[in-house]
Amino acid sequence: MGTSQPRDGLWYVSLIELIGFDDRDEWRFQRSSPLKLHPRSLTLESSLMWYLGIGTLTVLCLITTLLPFVPMAHGVFRVFEFPRTQIAVIAFGCLVLALLVLPVQDLLVQLIIGALVAVIAIQLVYIARFSPFWRRRSAQFKGNPADTPIINVLVCNVKQGNREYVRLCDLFQTVEPDLAIFMETDQKWIDALDKVGASYPHRMACPMDNAYGLLLYSRFPISEEETRFLLNDEVPSFHLTLTLEEGRDIRLIAVHPEPPVVYDDTIGRDAEIALVGQIVRNEDRPAMVTGDLNDVAWSRTTRRFLRISGMLDPREGRGQFNTFDARYPFLRWPLDHIFHSPQFQLVSMKRMPFVGSDHFPMFYRLALTTNEQGRREVDDATSEDIEEAKDLVDIESDRDRRPIGVDWEPKES
Repeated sequence: MGTSQPRDGLWYVSLIELIGFDDRDEWRFQRSSPLKLHPRSLTLESSLMWYLGIGTLTVLCLITTLLPFVPMAHGVFRVFEFPRTQIAVIAFGCLVLALLVLPVQDLLVQLIIGALVAVIAIQLVYIARFSPFWRRRSAQFKGNPADTPIINVLVCNVKQGNREYVRLCDLFQTVEPDLAIFMETDQKWIDALDKVGASYPHRMACPMDNAYGLLLYSRFPISEEETRFLLNDEVPSFHLTLTLEEGRDIRLIAVHPEPPVVYDDTIGRDAEIALVGQIVRNEDRPAMVTGDLNDVAWSRTTRRFLRISGMLDPREGRGQFNTFDARYPFLRWPLDHIFHSPQFQLVSMKRMPFVGSDHFPMFYRLALTTNEQGRREVDDATSEDIEEAKDLVDIESDRDRRPIGVDWEPKES
């Protein structure tokens, strides 16, 4: 190939030679080319754009797929556990384009295709279990509701700065849950929700203006209730016992740990989730943990929590039920959860309509059974899980700092 007139320097000529252009700026499609394109159908410039565009996206997909394998509690690694579905979709799109417009007989193209296939496979290992095609570990309730206690639970992060009170109040009034838990509730939100919640005989409230407030309403009697600040004086959690009409007690923990950010560590979040797992592990009664955990269902932190606590995730085998971010359809992942001990079986779960927050509310119906078969679905914690959890809690217990996100919401008089 002639190179007497390099277009943009030696790197440009080398790239042209690598990807197979001749000196007439035409792509040399071989007979094996999947599209059998006319040799003049792609110009030099457009073909280089395809190469650079697909290649760049492939590198980004590969990096963001590999970063979460680094076993460090830092946001720069942990945040890329969130968009696994999005990364897989982008990688699949790049794979299709590569097969359509690039010459697959070239070594560089084969490397791109191999990297994209690896990215898709790795991401599917994590997210496939949260689809209807996977086996359900939280059993589907098939009994008679008249003979079994059913608990209806509404969970919602209201977003403190969201002042569309009417939307959420209308939803609250419509679904009439037995138990309602709200996060990011300042005093204004509590005053608004109290207008509907006044019909509930039992209530816990912890108003805060730092986006960590909590509010709970219950139709069931409450006992042993505590507002605990487990590892940070500005991050509360609710710990309580609910007594059902049949006289059975269940333990409930409502939490809202810190969010991960790329510029800081995630020790605070990971330690709180791990500590809650340790608390539940020592509980003999049926238990539920719910709230905005600021973590996805398939993450290293959440999977460790499930093993330590002995709880089940009803999303497995049913779907992702993405709750954040409610404002951007392509940037959504499951952050708002309910985890339960094996005595519970799922009746139904549903993502509720938009209420002005950046989170969608979730509505769960759980049956408290006497069936212990669900214990066979629980993964046992390893000694490494226990040691990691202990180390995280010890580190965070010794720190004195303000939690992440306390200044994200505007202060109002």
